[in-house]
Order: sequence, then C-alpha cells, then structure tokens
Amino acid sequence: MKSICVIGIGYVGLPTAAMFASKGHRVVGYDLNEKAVNALNKGEIIIEEPGLGDLVKDVVKKGFLTAQTTCPDDCDVYIIAVPTPINPDKTADMRFVESATRAVVPCVRKGCIVILESTSPPRTVEDLMLPILKESGLEIGEELLVAHSPERILPGRVIEELRTNSRIVGGINEKSSVAVKEVYESIVEGEILLTTSTTAEMCKLMENTFRDVNIALANELAKMSEELGVNAWDVIRMANYHPRVNILSPGPGVGGHCIALDPWFLVEKSKNAKLIHQSRLNNDSMPEFVKDKIEKIIGGLNGKSVAIYGVTYKPNIDDVRESPIMHLMDMLKGAGVNVSVCDPHAGEKVAGNKGIYDASEGCDILVLGVNHNEFKDVDFAKLTAKMNAKNILDTRNFWKKTDVEAAGAKYYLLGDGTR
Repeated sequence: MKSICVIGIGYVGLPTAAMFASKGHRVVGYDLNEKAVNALNKGEIIIEEPGLGDLVKDVVKKGFLTAQTTCPDDCDVYIIAVPTPINPDKTADMRFVESATRAVVPCVRKGCIVILESTSPPRTVEDLMLPILKESGLEIGEELLVAHSPERILPGRVIEELRTNSRIVGGINEKSSVAVKEVYESIVEGEILLTTSTTAEMCKLMENTFRDVNIALANELAKMSEELGVNAWDVIRMANYHPRVNILSPGPGVGGHCIALDPWFLVEKSKNAKLIHQSRLNNDSMPEFVKDKIEKIIGGLNGKSVAIYGVTYKPNIDDVRESPIMHLMDMLKGAGVNVSVCDPHAGEKVAGNKGIYDASEGCDILVLGVNHNEFKDVDFAKLTAKMNAKNILDTRNFWKKTDVEAAGAKYYLLGDGTR
C-alpha cells in the first residue's frame, strides 16, 4: 500500500482521497481551507454527494484518511486536484495548479509520483508543471514520475463512477504512465488507457466540449423555436426517433466546473476553435435569453418580483459553481427586480433561501430554474395561492402544463413558441 497526498479536498479531491483510503492506502488530504480540513478530521464533509459522507466517516474512523493545512513530506504519491477556474477574459486561471506544484517540490524524493487530476489547458504538465518540478533536483521521468489523469465523474454518482468508469493516464514518458496506472488500479475497475500527458489533457477537454457543443445546438433550437412559433421539445422528441439523431435538451444555460469552463481552455490555446467558441457564447447567452422572456411575460422588470426555484447548476446537488441561474438572478437584481429563492440543496450558498410554499408569495412570476426532485410533486394550487400574478415559467420541461393550468396559473415553457 502506498501513502498518498491529495491536494485539494473539494468535489473531486475528497471522494478520490476517500476511495484510495477505502482500499487501505494511507491518505492525507492537503488543503488551505481550514473548515474542510477540520470537518474531514472529524469524519464529516461540507459538500453534498450521495454515499460520500458514510465513506469518509468510515475511513477516518479507521485511521486511513486524515487532513492537514500543510503539504506532507512523507508520501509516495501526490495527486493535484485543485480548481482551474477562468479569468474574466475567459483565459485559464492556473494559480492553484502552480501553487500546488510548488508546494510539492520540497516534499518529493526519489521514486515519488506526481499526478495532475485538475482539468487543464493542453500542455499544462509540459509547460507549467515540469519546469517547477525540476527545481526538486530529481531527474524527471526517472526519479520523479509525472502524469495527467483527469477525473471523469458525474456529481451525484461520484463514488460509483470513480470505481467503474474507464480512466486515461497520460504520463510524460512510458515509465510514468505505467507507474500511475498501477496507482489507479487499486480503485478503478474500468479500463485504464495509457497515452501522453498532452493527449490526456485534450481528451478531457474534448469530452466536455462535445457535450457543450451539443447543448448549444439544443439551446439554439429553443431560441429559433420561440422565434418561428414551434415547440422545441416536440421537435426534439420526434427528431430523436431517427436512429442516428440524439438532440439534447435545452435549458437556461450551462454551469458547473467542467462543461461551462473547459471549452474556453481550447479557445485560448487554438485559433481554430471557432465552433467551440460560438457554442460557448451561445450557452453563456441563455440566462439573458431567459431574463428577456421573463420581461415579456410580466411586462417589464423594474419593481417586479420573481421567485426562482432551483439555483444549483444541475438537479439534486448543492454545487452552484458557474450556475446559469445564479447569473440570471444577478441580471434580474441589476434590473431592479425583487428576487426570492427556493433551493432545498443550495442551503446557505444562496442568501434568503426560502421554503417551497413561501418563496412564491407576492411574486409576479415563478421560474423553475432547476428540476430538483423536491419540486416534482408540488401542490400548484398552494404554490400559486399567494402569488401577485399566476405566471409560471418552466425552463426544464419538468412540470405538466395541465397541472399548472388546473391551478389557475399560466404556463410558459422555454423553447415553446406556440403560446
């Protein structure tokens, strides 16, 4: 068994650390967030993910997983799982990867392995990390092995997907790839594919870019449908009967730390990423498109009240990173709108979070932003009873029009131009 340091114990690093610890490895989570470190050392977590809490509690109790705010100097493997956000100009902010790499330098010794899990622009390992790691004095690729192995997990299914998904390992040389493959074989049941570090970086970016481009197509269909007087959801349903067609669902935008950001890394690095660039712009425009639709429905924004139901970037999780609904809320507030919020998963991550039947009181329109399970069987008569105007905008095609209208409310659907 190896001793492993996971740098960054957030949405990716924490479940990764817990999985390695569950296989008997001694794992140390290194993070500057004292709240996360203190919680972990108590066997607790500060993020929402099914099954993760019980797993962490078990491995901490057994002594396989601990956390600290300094980088340990006695580990065999160092896994960097820190955020890679974007700057206001849409370029990659690599400060956290750089600082994590620098933190590792005084800790590594001959035979150590350094793995970058953070999704990063192409050539991050080669051009950013290796020059820093050379400061250790170790021979890179022989005495110090280095690779990129991007996570490929879906929030809400992280534990299962860490175990069953295939994994890409991109080493700076064959020796690094083989050694890192052996590390992940202890937790991964899926196939482990070996390649170069830059190819691995490109693979992860293209996986998320593929989804982003296809979502952009669906969102563009929604826009065209409203313009041309058709229902995009009917078009999608019938078009997908074609054996080689699978149009995705439109929505109020794309969020999260992957799909909403990763394509920008390619736009930054390549002048040929034109389709990717346009897709990003299209998806980023959706919150404003929803805002304009709200304005048309209620006849203006300034002084009006809007209730937003669901603000996380996808259903049934607590993650609000890059959430398009959070951007929509900011736009509405900037236009003089009184915004009330209901999200049973976001908790304190959104100010003034209210209950399901309280948030709609006095509003001119209720907007379903995220289709959480808690919103599935709402009582529409009770939900709309205290609304100032009984307008409901469904951005997810989640509620039945007949149920809403039976409660005496007007139902509007994103992408439906027939109303």
